[in-house]
Amino acid sequence: MNDWLQDLEELERQGLRRSLRLVDGGQGPKVQVNGREVLLLCSNNYLGIAGHSALVEKMVEATRRYGAGAGASRLVSGTMPPHVALEERIAEFKGTRAAVLFNSGYAANTGIIQGLFGPEDVIFSDELNHASIIDGCRLSRARTVVYPHRDVAALAELMEHERAMRKGRWLVVTDGVFSMDGDLAPLAELCELKEQHDALLMVDDAHGTGVLGRTGRGSGEYCNCLDRIDLHMGTLGKALGCAGAYLAAESVVIDTLINRSRPLIFSTCLPPGVPAAALAAIDLVDSEEGRVLRERLEFNRNYLTKALLSGGLDLLGSTTQIIPVLTGEPATTMRITSRLLEDGIFLQGIRPPTVAPGRCRLRATVMAGHDPLDLEMAAQRIIAAYREETE
Repeated sequence: MNDWLQDLEELERQGLRRSLRLVDGGQGPKVQVNGREVLLLCSNNYLGIAGHSALVEKMVEATRRYGAGAGASRLVSGTMPPHVALEERIAEFKGTRAAVLFNSGYAANTGIIQGLFGPEDVIFSDELNHASIIDGCRLSRARTVVYPHRDVAALAELMEHERAMRKGRWLVVTDGVFSMDGDLAPLAELCELKEQHDALLMVDDAHGTGVLGRTGRGSGEYCNCLDRIDLHMGTLGKALGCAGAYLAAESVVIDTLINRSRPLIFSTCLPPGVPAAALAAIDLVDSEEGRVLRERLEFNRNYLTKALLSGGLDLLGSTTQIIPVLTGEPATTMRITSRLLEDGIFLQGIRPPTVAPGRCRLRATVMAGHDPLDLEMAAQRIIAAYREETE
């Protein structure tokens, strides 16, 4: 126990200790934190539909019919009509033969990579990929080759170097939208490269699904290569406003995971109300209302980005609704975060190990429902807090 206490004290000394904040109310543009109303700028509820009546009604309806819990894993007695209906809808949404649900994005990435790849295989992974992808690579025991962030030329050289030693499958895996930088993977170029080398491409589109592309199919649609991606991973708990995750792919891939993916096999599956609500969310994305929400989100993204750039802040090249503000060191970052919360702006400071040392940042996220006037106010307060702490 004393060792753990010492570890916590050391994290505190370095400005790296984390704690939980209680948020009261739904994930809307404004919430209650510590008994005060604040502007919420750190939610992944990008389209603002987590509390949408269509989702809530479908969740309540399915819960009344099937119960609050699934009762077992998918391979025992936990597979119910809402799970199957959602998987069929996701496959249609992503343009694949089949799909399978997971309980979370973390479970999906670890379970997909562990379930499909092994010691004879090679995985090429972007250096800024999500922690769940990194852990999935480790669990697979495949040889993992990390390539510089978004550097297709460097990846090509690494793949050429590996070719003479090739034994098994090759996988290129990348975030579609990088969760801490807000930039996009060069998916069209990655498709060209994986096709040249007879590799598979897996895209974690947690932050692109429902948001990017003309119809909200995600980063693959945005980059005009949706049908060339082999493994479409995404989450239901961000723009789709629910919980859980999925993989959409060919039927043989999904069947393999049903037989080999440990998080899928050994977990009680999602409560039936969750896939029922997620099905309503996808239908909403496909509707005229969904199109309008994506347009509002893009307007708000552009509005806040311009306002922050006008103050001379470094946004790390973000082109999406994830807008980081580079702050540098942990102590500075957390002082700015605390100051902003006092000023009615709730966003999070991001520190190592989530990001590299010296690359701490504020991670702001916008939603379709944010009022531009509130975003203008937030930008001015962020700029003022940043200057006060760094100049």
